[in-house]
Amino acid sequence: MSGARPIYLDYAATTPVDPRVAVRMAEVLTAEGEFGNAASLHPYGRRARALVEQARAQVARLLGCAPPQVIFTSGATEAANLALLGYVRGYRARAGGGEVHVICARTEHKAVLDPCRQLEREGCALTWLTPGAEGVVTPRQLAEALRPTTVLVALMHANNETGHVQDVAAFGALCRAHGAALFVDASQSAGKLAIDVEAMDIDLLAFTAHKLNGPKGSGALYVRDSRRGLIAPLQHGGGHERGLRPGTLATHQVVGLGAASELAQATRAATQAHCATLRARLWAGLADLPGAVQNGSAPQCLPGILNVSFPGVEGESLVHGLVELALSTGSACNSDTDEPSYVLRALGRDRETAQASLRLSLGAATTEADIDLAILAVRREVLRLRALATGGEVASRAAPAPPLADAVTDAVADPLPPEVRARFTAPQHAGALTGHCEALHVGEAGEPAQGTRIRLQLGLRAGRVAEVRFAAYGCPWTIAACDWLAGRLVGTAAPGAGAAATLGGPLDWARELGVPEARLGRLLVLEDALRAAWQPLPVTTG
Repeated sequence: MSGARPIYLDYAATTPVDPRVAVRMAEVLTAEGEFGNAASLHPYGRRARALVEQARAQVARLLGCAPPQVIFTSGATEAANLALLGYVRGYRARAGGGEVHVICARTEHKAVLDPCRQLEREGCALTWLTPGAEGVVTPRQLAEALRPTTVLVALMHANNETGHVQDVAAFGALCRAHGAALFVDASQSAGKLAIDVEAMDIDLLAFTAHKLNGPKGSGALYVRDSRRGLIAPLQHGGGHERGLRPGTLATHQVVGLGAASELAQATRAATQAHCATLRARLWAGLADLPGAVQNGSAPQCLPGILNVSFPGVEGESLVHGLVELALSTGSACNSDTDEPSYVLRALGRDRETAQASLRLSLGAATTEADIDLAILAVRREVLRLRALATGGEVASRAAPAPPLADAVTDAVADPLPPEVRARFTAPQHAGALTGHCEALHVGEAGEPAQGTRIRLQLGLRAGRVAEVRFAAYGCPWTIAACDWLAGRLVGTAAPGAGAAATLGGPLDWARELGVPEARLGRLLVLEDALRAAWQPLPVTTG
């Protein structure tokens, strides 16, 4: 961790460019370097072309193929689109009619799912395979799905969310015997696992530079020679990259991809051993949290990815509480929807468990100190949020927090307004009423399966609300609103008909706290809990 920056544990999303790669890229950008257009015939162009071909050879060595079989693209998404749409459209054009069948897994990256859905809209027959509880598609599943009309199978090497590694060689053997082409998304595995496209019978393979310490905007598609003639280009103009991908090559991006591929191959064994050790340390520090579930068994997973679910914890609140860490979650907390990970749902996780998941992904720069601080932070937030949800004693967030937590909170751009964060991290009215009161009013509303559950307890003395406590399973805005409203309730007249109207409603509360429109539905649950607690007939305590 540098200064007050969060610890980076999102290497499966992207990686920093290795300084050695950056130097190589810089050398082809300015007038002092090889800045020429690789398509030009003069010396500047020839030198740039030589660097492009050097990079092609570096990528080919990483994949176990011949350099001419490597097509440079802007990344894995473009490569996947070219492979899937280009191959099937080209095949259909040559076949001249009849059913064309494609097989794809439900847990593929959206860069593969969306082109496959497009093929379905274009009239192709699609079979969607669902992995078993172990997270992988079995060769038997593929064998049973193959039809005489199957022309393409799309199955990834390693899953981007869980790290599950699939038996691509077995898939390749089945496809080769059947005559179908096998496309593999190797975005997560290239440079991390050994790949030999010939030995594994892979026909088409996509990967990207930015997952292996190379630049964003650069990737490659491997195309077996016998399949290349069937691919219809998706763009036209110039005939570059063997007529499959037009446009002037970005020499610096290509050079960066080549350099990153070479470095990844040279350091793969050491980096993966390092990540495996840290992953085991991380899981050992979290495994005893009640209900913790590892989404992926270690023998079948990339050593750098740990995906863990924490049932009973709301996913958005969990991530917002982990200000010390930069990671990914199983909930859609960065969007306007509450849909959990489709990958975890496909593996049989229920909505609540899938949403309460974290993907922690490691890299060569991750240290034991990073892991130890991550363990402290995750344990703190899981236990704190569970206590908030059940009405248990909620420890101050600052007490068990790692030493850099306050500095990080102050330094990073925070999507939560200051008052919301303060009430979310250190609510004053969380817990359960334990002291004596003349009467106790309790109101509950919502369900965890729908994303929000709230319980309000109002303790009365001398005809007025003397104490208020709440328990909440919900997003940070929900928790903050519960704490704010609880403070407003203290000192008000005893519950009775019409009394709640003086407190306003969800729109008033949202304006007061700056709650975004997408979260207004959560405040309706709070309103329901308040109405249930604000009934005139109390439950008398001893």
